[in-house]
Amino acid sequence: MTAESTTNDTEVYYDPYDVGIVANPYPTYARLRDEAPLYYNEKYDFWALSRYVDVEKALNNWETFSNQRSDILELMQSDFDMPKGVMMFEDPPIHTMLRGLMSRVFTPRRMAEIEDQIRNYCINCLDPLVGSDGFDIVAELAAMMPMRVIGMLLGIPESDQVGFRDRNDANLRTKPGAPMKVAKADAIADGRMYADYVEWRSNNPSDDLMTALLNVEFTDEEGVTRKLHRKEVLHYTQVVAGAGNETTGRLIGWLAKVLAEHPDQRREIEQDRSLLIPAIDETLRFEPTGPHVARYMARDFDAYGQTVPAGSSMLLLFGAANRDPARYDDPDTFNIHRSGSHLTFGKGLHYCLGANLARLEGRVALDELLNRWPEWDIDYETAQLAPTSTVRGWEKLRIIVS
Repeated sequence: MTAESTTNDTEVYYDPYDVGIVANPYPTYARLRDEAPLYYNEKYDFWALSRYVDVEKALNNWETFSNQRSDILELMQSDFDMPKGVMMFEDPPIHTMLRGLMSRVFTPRRMAEIEDQIRNYCINCLDPLVGSDGFDIVAELAAMMPMRVIGMLLGIPESDQVGFRDRNDANLRTKPGAPMKVAKADAIADGRMYADYVEWRSNNPSDDLMTALLNVEFTDEEGVTRKLHRKEVLHYTQVVAGAGNETTGRLIGWLAKVLAEHPDQRREIEQDRSLLIPAIDETLRFEPTGPHVARYMARDFDAYGQTVPAGSSMLLLFGAANRDPARYDDPDTFNIHRSGSHLTFGKGLHYCLGANLARLEGRVALDELLNRWPEWDIDYETAQLAPTSTVRGWEKLRIIVS
């Protein structure tokens, strides 16, 4: 059976750039799971897996579902040479070495130490808004907070953080209905925008992640014990700064929207703050900030009577897998008391290194929101989704408070 005939037989169409689908992808995801669990899009030349069991297995099977051409579809299908030494562009054994190195500097202790700084930042953002009738939570908090936090970790001066955030975001932007342009694909990972800062930090060490990156010693894939080359430091800085900025900001927006639409559960959290983390994880399941990741097919893959040839592009649809009724009871219902994990942070060796940091930021932001406004609603007339295919979330989201 050919991919084309499968698509035509089922009449289901999935397109990550289609504005109508992206606005509410879940009916399409349901049809994919039921009718085309291995789907092919001829227009954009990619395959997609949508069932939880298939996505989970793919995430754990790096030998077939490879990261060697990144995890972004447009980047994977571009013709530039992937830079070496970027963790998200590598598989074992190099990935194992790189991740081990990052784990040594991107530690839970280091993240926990900045919780007070994150909370103070939230307080400074939100306190001036007390007494107003509402505000755009994206503009006032979500768009800035993640880059501020990365800046705290890296030691980037506040005066430079906005510029870095805007350039990172620009690399991921798309025009509605169109793929992301990859005219300068290497800019997504080369970290050149941080060169002056890294040079300054090398001469002005501090107790931050950047100083740790500059000084950490490790054994590389050639068996040589050394420090990171300056170009490698720039790669790492770009990955750390870019990966968590868009996704964590979108999480804060989704927390505000989903909990406005589930006021009884919001009130439970307000009364019992031990529910903050369960609420964050259920929001990540229910409205994943990264609705899919891409994988390069390193070898042929057979499923559902079809063969995906080596060299193909594959999308793993987290948004579909996270609502698979074969995995979750009543999956289209938001439930902060739900047990079980989700796939939004991935799984296996490429599991998101910043997952705990994202949870920390989400927890503090929601905690401080509830401290000031136990009740809020959404201004749907002005709400606007962000124009990007790599993450899904709100560009504008005004909440109404009293």
